[in-house]
Amino acid sequence: MTIPAIPQRLTAPSPGWTVEADVVVVGSGVAGLTLALRYAALDPAARVLVVTKDVLSSGSTRWAQGGIAAVLDPGDTPEEHLSDTLLAGVGLCDTEAVRAMVTEGPDALRRLIATGARFDTDSAGGLQLTREGGHRRDRIVHAGGDATGAEVQRALVQAVRESAIEVIEHALVLDLLKDAEGRAAGVTLHVMGEGERDGVGAVRARAVVLATGGMGQVYAVTTNPVVSTGDGVALALRAGAVVRDLEFVQFHPTVLWLGEEATGQQPLISEAVRGEGAVLVDADGTRFMQGVHELADLAPRDVVAKAIMRRMRETGASHMYLDARHFGEHKWRTRFPTIHAVCLEHGIDPVTQPIPVAPAAHYASGGVRVDLRGRTDVPGLYACGEVACTGVHGANRLASNSLLEGLVFAERIAADIHAVRPAPGTPVPDERPSGLADPRTRPRIQAHMSRGAGVLRGEESLTEVARALLGARWTPVAVEPCTESWEATNLLTVASALVAAARNREETRGSHWREDFPDRNDAWWLGHLDLTLTSEGMTMTYVPHERRATGLPPRVAADLAEAGLDPAEAEAVVTAALREDLQEAGDVTSAATIPAGRTDTADVVARADGVVCGLALAEAVFFRVGGDDVVVERRVKDGERVSRGDVLMTVTGPTRDLLTAERTALNLLTHLSGIATFTGRWVEAVAGTGARIRDSRKTLPGLRALAKYAVRCGGGVNHRMSLSDAALIKDNHVVAAGGVAEAFRAVRDAYPGLPIEVEVDRIDQIEPVLAEGAEEILLDNFSVEDLARAVRLVGGRARLESSGGLTLESAREVAATGVDYLAVGALTHSAPALDIAMDLRGN
Repeated sequence: MTIPAIPQRLTAPSPGWTVEADVVVVGSGVAGLTLALRYAALDPAARVLVVTKDVLSSGSTRWAQGGIAAVLDPGDTPEEHLSDTLLAGVGLCDTEAVRAMVTEGPDALRRLIATGARFDTDSAGGLQLTREGGHRRDRIVHAGGDATGAEVQRALVQAVRESAIEVIEHALVLDLLKDAEGRAAGVTLHVMGEGERDGVGAVRARAVVLATGGMGQVYAVTTNPVVSTGDGVALALRAGAVVRDLEFVQFHPTVLWLGEEATGQQPLISEAVRGEGAVLVDADGTRFMQGVHELADLAPRDVVAKAIMRRMRETGASHMYLDARHFGEHKWRTRFPTIHAVCLEHGIDPVTQPIPVAPAAHYASGGVRVDLRGRTDVPGLYACGEVACTGVHGANRLASNSLLEGLVFAERIAADIHAVRPAPGTPVPDERPSGLADPRTRPRIQAHMSRGAGVLRGEESLTEVARALLGARWTPVAVEPCTESWEATNLLTVASALVAAARNREETRGSHWREDFPDRNDAWWLGHLDLTLTSEGMTMTYVPHERRATGLPPRVAADLAEAGLDPAEAEAVVTAALREDLQEAGDVTSAATIPAGRTDTADVVARADGVVCGLALAEAVFFRVGGDDVVVERRVKDGERVSRGDVLMTVTGPTRDLLTAERTALNLLTHLSGIATFTGRWVEAVAGTGARIRDSRKTLPGLRALAKYAVRCGGGVNHRMSLSDAALIKDNHVVAAGGVAEAFRAVRDAYPGLPIEVEVDRIDQIEPVLAEGAEEILLDNFSVEDLARAVRLVGGRARLESSGGLTLESAREVAATGVDYLAVGALTHSAPALDIAMDLRGN
């Protein structure tokens, strides 16, 4: 028996009809429809065509319950959203991609609202914000309680129906058309219906955008709809594009358990239910998430899914329970009406009963590799939404980031296509071998994937699945081209790629959990697995994560990235500091007094109470001096409060290297810990008032990002990082523009969409600024009485910051006026260093 290769193109009849378009978008979820609408707005004369597998309103978006994550709360910041996302992604997020999402996301959400999406509001008319797993702030907007996706889909579909955008429904995309130079020139597709366009046809287009959603149907039990068969990923592989990190499939921890034999799409119990206070319990009613993670039941999804699986193993149970009986009937019916109805439909009353739940395949964090503009490796082919791997999610998606990612990157792709304006190409025949899988293999593929490549994986189970998938390629009968065989081929292609990556990644990271390699391994696996499909089969390449190129230890690079810092910038600081200390001759004293072969262990010890910050940076210094000969063990974490005498880290290695690195490491550690400690004192001073402590740009050259990180460790929040992050109109700008209102209008006209802050030093300047639409007003050197008057005057119409003349002694009185922020420039430019020393233990 000869096992056929994975086909490089689908066997299909020649196209019987052809249509022309400037841009063809394959998929009708939030990403696809947002892109189509955005491009149509940029180029009203363009012909935009949306191809969707079902009706326009179908797809994964409408099933999204929780909401959209965006920084809308004045107490929240993009840096905090970035930090939460990086933590969830376990070292593999593309920091720049995440930064683009969290900074551009709020405006993209506002444009969605302008399109017609209606989100839930509070009694004052503002957007209701809630929290989900992995988020440390309330930043999730929702609609209809737990029907966010349905509302988003409704608004976008209505907007498309009212536009000139053309739609082809019931159309399964087959393969990419290319021109003689290998550029995308359109797609072939099969329309499942009757009429002018039925059967196989072709769309010729200057640009092709894949927005086909996920691949959850590769598993037997999933939250994904029946149309989510990995069509986009499979097409991209056949087209020669790179697919990245497919092993990171997120299993939603709380899916309604319908019994041992249940298969197909299962109802999701939104993470927002836990965000509102529901807790996970076993059959005895015992909570098991406490002590597993600092956020307990609101831990990132991979943590919760693993904890549920562990508890199921320990107790021999087939499921756990989500207990929200304390909500009461009113809250269930108003906040979670959809989930409430689904539970009742399946004989469970969540008002009086805990809900049976178990993990199920939910979301693909990996997908078709794209850059920050959504471009794949094939010119003219773009991807966005769940089908794409933008780098935003890393090894594990943070809750409610998916719809936001779809909005932001759809707009980026539309802008890129409009700017590039790809030339039309003429498709050339594809002579590569074609093939099809027997549609009868579909349930077997799904069963094997759930059994051996699900939440729990290991070499033995993955090898068994790989063997089964290999066997599924062979069929004793001729397979006719039809929807069922095309989908089965796509599922087989995607499953084969996923299992190949999962077998190769011999570690546990994020949503990839290897039973035989239960630990995260940054030394070997801080990188990505890229797959391509060739005539020889699947080819895999390991690509180190971009932050490994810094020359820092992988653990240090990952920790810096998770803290929202650029490891390359941090390394530049370490390099500059060591260059100043060592010069050409190095540490002459240590070289003269310490034998070359001597090794020692030293403790880095706090000499005063405070908040520690900069441990990864100090470790980087020891590494740069001593390399792999120096071993560092951290005893505490950045942001922790320490007491005099506490050991912060222990270092072991050549004594000369320890002493050579000592002063540079301590300079950075004491400086950053001083900022964190000083910030902590201000935060304590205003505790309970609702005001937050904020920094400024008063930092030493080259240390801004690190100093602002130290402020966050101390409990404060950051103001703008640079002069381009937001506009800040000050007195000299007002003078130059001829008035505060004139200055405001000038900035708004030049940079529409950019946040605008205005500094005023008199009460009478506030109303003109509010009239122009200012969202944030900085009250410079106001007395406490005038601050209180300003707060009453503004009445919540804008955020208020107090700055100038603040002291620790007056901080609480100022905060009690009701201002949102106290701006303290001294946090970063004059905070006293925290006393920290290094003590050799001696022999």
